[in-house]
Amino acid sequence: MAENSQKEKNTEKNTDQTEINVRNKSTQKKPDETARGERQQSDAPKNLDQESKSEGDTVLDKTDKGQVEDNMDQSQDKVTGQASDEKRTEGQAKAQDSKELFPSGAQSELLTETNPQNGAWSTQASESKNEKEKQASSSSKGQGVNFSWKLCNVTAGSDYIPCLDNEKAIKKLHSTKHYEHRERHCPEEAPICLVPLPDGYKKSIEWPNSRDKIWYHNVPHTKLAVVKGHQNWVKVSGEYLTFPGGGTQFKNGALHYIDVIQEALPDIAWGKRSRVVLDVGCGVASFGGYLFDRDVLTMSFAPKDEHEAQVQFALERGIPAISAVMGTKRLPYPGRVFDVVHCARCRVPWHIEGGKLLLELNRLLRPGGYFVWSATPVYQNLEEDVEIWKAMSSLMKSMCWDMVIKTKDDVDQVGLAIFRKPSNNSCYENRQESSPPFCKESDDPNAAWNVPLQTCMHKIPVGAAARGSKWPEKWPLRLETAPYWLDSSQTGVYGKPAPEDFKEDQDHWNNVVGNSYLNGMGIDWSKVRNVMDMRAVYGGFASALRDMKLWVMNIITIDSPDTLPIIYERGLFGMYHDWCESFSTYPRSYDLLHADHLFSRIQKKCKVLPLMAEVDRMLRPEGKLIVRDSAEVINEVERIAKSLNWEIKMSFSKKDEGILCVMKTTWRPKELDARS
Repeated sequence: MAENSQKEKNTEKNTDQTEINVRNKSTQKKPDETARGERQQSDAPKNLDQESKSEGDTVLDKTDKGQVEDNMDQSQDKVTGQASDEKRTEGQAKAQDSKELFPSGAQSELLTETNPQNGAWSTQASESKNEKEKQASSSSKGQGVNFSWKLCNVTAGSDYIPCLDNEKAIKKLHSTKHYEHRERHCPEEAPICLVPLPDGYKKSIEWPNSRDKIWYHNVPHTKLAVVKGHQNWVKVSGEYLTFPGGGTQFKNGALHYIDVIQEALPDIAWGKRSRVVLDVGCGVASFGGYLFDRDVLTMSFAPKDEHEAQVQFALERGIPAISAVMGTKRLPYPGRVFDVVHCARCRVPWHIEGGKLLLELNRLLRPGGYFVWSATPVYQNLEEDVEIWKAMSSLMKSMCWDMVIKTKDDVDQVGLAIFRKPSNNSCYENRQESSPPFCKESDDPNAAWNVPLQTCMHKIPVGAAARGSKWPEKWPLRLETAPYWLDSSQTGVYGKPAPEDFKEDQDHWNNVVGNSYLNGMGIDWSKVRNVMDMRAVYGGFASALRDMKLWVMNIITIDSPDTLPIIYERGLFGMYHDWCESFSTYPRSYDLLHADHLFSRIQKKCKVLPLMAEVDRMLRPEGKLIVRDSAEVINEVERIAKSLNWEIKMSFSKKDEGILCVMKTTWRPKELDARS
């Protein structure tokens, strides 16, 4: 999609003479610090880069109660600063260069995108729309800003997820047989209310301690501790909820279980061959939480059901997870991207209705990838288990999945079976029966946004240059290696040949993150764990943070070029989303959200205000939002942030482009919203 609102092409040789305005706001108790990106000359006030720190955060700019004066002056060649210490002194500084904030020359060309319809990749919106039409399945712009915030008046209270807690829509469902009531049902109008904080909420415990314990009052739910405590899921311990690292199938800890899998099948090679895992019915996500120790990223999901707050526990622990269910629609991921799919007593009826749900895993699993199934039918001899095992064995054989190992762990007294998806079509071609059938040639396995499930299989791609015909490079080499299936004849997102586009995007984000974000935003990255790139493109932002002890959820918006397969090929992960709707996560899930020219695009089809309400819902108190966008959009987002009583950490503009860093506070309104 053309990014006409972006004007970051700073190719002039006199970049050093460009008008820049940095607005440093007054602050209480936390003095300001100049960003590394603003390289000052000797006449700059020394207090800007010699101020003290508070809880590890260096502060470039903030305001008292969000009041910021717009004193833009584009007629002078200088940087103006209004830094305040306890004496509220003022000073001026000149900028020699700001390439890390607004790269010039070849780097800036990356910031202007081509129209996706003319590029190599279609959008998820068009893919899914076309797919739904094939299956015979069947926003207005902003109208001003209302800053009168109220609390959401909903049954879910502090756990409100708008698209999963839409009681009005759920009551109208004709059936819940296929877990339709656990699927997304978004309100007709996106909420503009704020979710309250739980009573007694505290700043989240930092990783890695958070993997073992969280504050009880942050997620005040004890049902799982009662029901699953004997399986070492979660226990109540004074003011904490503790997580011994166990699960239904690994009572003696996830690490032991992970090693049992590796010993049973050395070829799984955690952290080398197997880098990106999908964990179905994840519980509190201890499996994914301990796979970090093996250099593996796990996309964990479970429904918002009677196992209250299981995904919320995971996120509070610092483990990636979303609320989702295997129901009637495809999961929001492209086809053939997960190296391993895992199910440990995930309570999914894989064998019924022609194996429709298992066929969805077949769509998601990379050719040659493994399905790890740890459930009672694998090792128990009860009549029901025996019948399920027979049905599963028959189904998997018809799908050409080979069982490569079946074993039992003497410590946990549970068994597991590992199956391998074929890496070519030879087995398919020799099947005696055509059940399950092949999907039509026109069926797009990457189409995943509100696309109904089908009982069919996609053939394995053939040809040396086809995605899925070869396994990716081993981790970590795959991170910065352009996928083998990117061809120079393809036009990348920014208009260059795809491999070159990929490389320059990586260089761009390495530059921005290394020279600006890590040192010039007033952010203590050691306290950042859960991160989302709300508009990720190639995943360059996440890749640039690879050495930090954090994870990044990469979002590809449905109206952007579908580059999510590239992100997975790199050993990163993410999902599709439409930001006109609420995201499938609990409130207070993320420490940092990154929005690169997202808001200007949102304005074309829906409103900015509800998106900011959603940002507020997803962010933890003291969580940060970094926005890169047009100066007009930056000003609007800043005004909304001030109305939320957020702290303005930094606001920077040059010509028609700007960057903003704001921090959510604990402020909540008192009045309830009658419309919720």
